[in-house]
Amino acid sequence: MTRPYDDVNAEQLQRDADEHLLSYGTSYHPEIITSADGIYVETHSGHRMMDFTSGQMSCLIGHGNPEVVQVIHEHAQHLDHLFSGMISPPVINLAKRLTSVTPAGLDKAFFLSTGGESNEAAIRLAKFYTGKFEIVGLAGSWHGMTGASLGAQYHAGRSGYGPLMPGNLVLPSPNAYRSIFRHPDGSYDWKTELDYGFDLLDKQSCGSLAAVILEPILSSGGMLELPPGYLKAMKDHCVKRGMLLIIDEAQTGLGRAGDMFAFTHHTEDEGVVPDILTLSKTLGNGIPLSAVITSDEIAIYAKENGFLFYTTHINDPLPAAVGDKVLEIVLRDDLVSRSRLLGLRLQAGLKRLQSKYRCIGDVRGRGLMAGVEIVGDRETKASATEIGNAIAKHMMEMGLWAQLATIASFGGVFRIAPPLTVTEDQIDRALAIIEEALRKTPGTQALPQSIDYKL
Repeated sequence: MTRPYDDVNAEQLQRDADEHLLSYGTSYHPEIITSADGIYVETHSGHRMMDFTSGQMSCLIGHGNPEVVQVIHEHAQHLDHLFSGMISPPVINLAKRLTSVTPAGLDKAFFLSTGGESNEAAIRLAKFYTGKFEIVGLAGSWHGMTGASLGAQYHAGRSGYGPLMPGNLVLPSPNAYRSIFRHPDGSYDWKTELDYGFDLLDKQSCGSLAAVILEPILSSGGMLELPPGYLKAMKDHCVKRGMLLIIDEAQTGLGRAGDMFAFTHHTEDEGVVPDILTLSKTLGNGIPLSAVITSDEIAIYAKENGFLFYTTHINDPLPAAVGDKVLEIVLRDDLVSRSRLLGLRLQAGLKRLQSKYRCIGDVRGRGLMAGVEIVGDRETKASATEIGNAIAKHMMEMGLWAQLATIASFGGVFRIAPPLTVTEDQIDRALAIIEEALRKTPGTQALPQSIDYKL
């Protein structure tokens, strides 16, 4: 089958890119990507790589999924885009299917384009409902590049652009590997850290605390998991102060982390439901689609009091149809259980590699969402991004794309998130490539043990 870009002049394209593309804060891959299918991406030179980042952590069921392709074809031809005041069957169907799998208290939804946009809407809704304006985020957060969502994120992108939205406050990110808050036995004392953070918030606040926004696993922050019980303690702090809880599941939603929604994972957090939930990335499988879901109570208040978030592409039928198909496939094929089981295989393999190479300081994550932190010294936990970059380069050459990230502030953490349709053999192949890349890279501090993975 002939593909659109099988015969390209890569050198000319690269010159055109240098001349005409505006930089947006990242370095580009050294080769131009001309094809993506299933779990693979391919460059203009024919170099084929397993995509263990699912694009931008989005292609939940693989590139070019034939059922999704069919939905796009049908709706591009017959029902693509409408006036924002019109609704269509795919929008209604997606809202019905989505709210049928969310916990009670997440009852009504609308649909936008990107994660930043959905978080923007969620923050605006929280301010409107509470009548307050202060928004609290975690220090390692990433919520988007629009005004309010950027104001609530602290990982990167704050300096050099003038004042951000007023009323933004920060809590420390729960980082079991690096936090200075410790029990006498050395274990992580996240509760004291959280209580201390809120004590500082209360001193800084002008009395208008509206909401906390957080991710169940802080991906850009280094794949940091919220500890068991953290969400319950956070919710208690919010209730005490009359704040809403917004949970951003852009990357963790729809089974990525081994549960349909990652905030439901820990039994210690049972019964905790966010006031507003946002989804994006995984919902559209690479098509720009995001969702804002909230309670009947908040939805009724918003409707009766004239809440406004009116955009050109709100509730567009084509992306909604894709989202409905993605969710249908996730449920039909039980991909949540698949993610959980294959995640155990992935985590076990990564921990075996950690037992052989001292440069792997920590392995974390859940389901098919893993983080591998590269350090120069396990005792000091000094970051070693140069070693990580060298490992990544060898992995790429051997056919595995699982980058450290191209933004320096992400630090020396590999973020690994293959499609939920990945096979056991593909996971084992990826682990073998990582092992070989570690073996080839100077400074990885190999220990005298054996690993089962073979190329």
